[in-house]
Amino acid sequence: MDISNNDKMVLVTGGSGFIASYCIIALLNKGFKVKASLRSLNRIADVKQMLSTGGISDFDHLSFVEADLSKEDGWQEAVRGCTYVIHPASPTPRPDATHEDEFIIPAVNGVLHVLRAAKYAGVKRVVLTSAFGAIGFGTDKKTPYTEEDWSDPNKNIPAYQKSKTLSERAAWEFIKNEGNGLELSVVNPFGVLGPVLGADYSHSIQMIHQMLSGKLKGLPKMRFGYVDVRDVASLHVSAMINPVANGERFLAVAGKAMSMLDIANILRENFGDEAAKVPGKEIPDWLIRITALFNSKIKLIVPFLGVTKEASHDKATRLLDWHPRSNREAVYATAESLIRLGLVN
Repeated sequence: MDISNNDKMVLVTGGSGFIASYCIIALLNKGFKVKASLRSLNRIADVKQMLSTGGISDFDHLSFVEADLSKEDGWQEAVRGCTYVIHPASPTPRPDATHEDEFIIPAVNGVLHVLRAAKYAGVKRVVLTSAFGAIGFGTDKKTPYTEEDWSDPNKNIPAYQKSKTLSERAAWEFIKNEGNGLELSVVNPFGVLGPVLGADYSHSIQMIHQMLSGKLKGLPKMRFGYVDVRDVASLHVSAMINPVANGERFLAVAGKAMSMLDIANILRENFGDEAAKVPGKEIPDWLIRITALFNSKIKLIVPFLGVTKEASHDKATRLLDWHPRSNREAVYATAESLIRLGLVN
C-alpha cells in the first residue's frame, strides 16, 4: 500500500460496472480512498461481492454515493472531497434500444454532469473511459489506428460507437472552453476481456460466454483487438496520476486483432470438455444477415461483418510504461473465470 495516497479520494462512476470494479480494486490496492457512484444504493452488496471475488477484503477505504447519469442532481455530492475522478459509467449496447439517442443523450449529458461537478469541486483530473468506438469507426484505415484518429459520427456507425465519439468530443470541448484548469485524460479500450467478478461483465465477454454455453452455433467473420480488464484498470490509474497524461488519449489494446475463430481455437485448446460446445466453423455473412432480420442480438453484429480493425498501444507504452497481457492470456482468464464461477450453462 502506498501511504502517500491515503489522503486522496477518487470517485469511480458506475461502480457496479466491469471496468469500474477493476478500477476500484486497483485504486484500493494502491492505497487510495474510493467513492463509488451507483444508480441505486441497493447494489452495494453486489458490488462488495464482486470486489471480494477480485481479492478485496478490507472495505474501510470504500464508500458509496447515489448518482445517475441522466440527472445532474447528485454529482456535486459525489465529487465532494475527491482529488480525482475516473468516469467509466456509460450506456452499453442493448438489443432492445429503438433509437440511437437512447445511447447518445445519456452518454453526452452524463459526461458533462460529471465534468461540471468536478470543476466546481476543485478536482485535479478526470479520467474518462471512452472506447475504440470513438477512434476507428466510419473510416476504413489499412494501417493500425492510433490516438490521432477519430470515428466519423456523420457516417452510418452503430449507436454505441456514435455515443462514445460524441461524448468524448463533448468532454474535450468542455475542457477547452469551460475547464478552468480541470485536467482530462481519456482511455480508449478495444474489446474488454478478462476475469469476470460476477454476472456483470463487458459485452465483449458475452461472446465467449455464448461460445462456451453452446448458444453460438457458428462464428461470424470479423476481427477485432482485445485487452484484459486488469490492464485497462492499470492504464486508468496511470493516466490519473502521471503528469504527462494530462490532455492525452490512450488506446488500450493488447496486440494484433483476433478473429472469433482464433478465440474459439484458444478455448478448445485449453478447456477440454468444458469447451465441447464451442463452435469450430465460421458462418457465411449472408446467413448472419438473414438471421438478423429475426434476432435483435444478431442484428448488433451485422455492421462488423468482414471488418478488421487493428490498433496500436505504442503511446501508452511509451508515455506510461504500460505493458498489457497477451490476447491469449486475456481469453484464457475470461473463460476460466466464467467456468469457475458457474456462469456457463
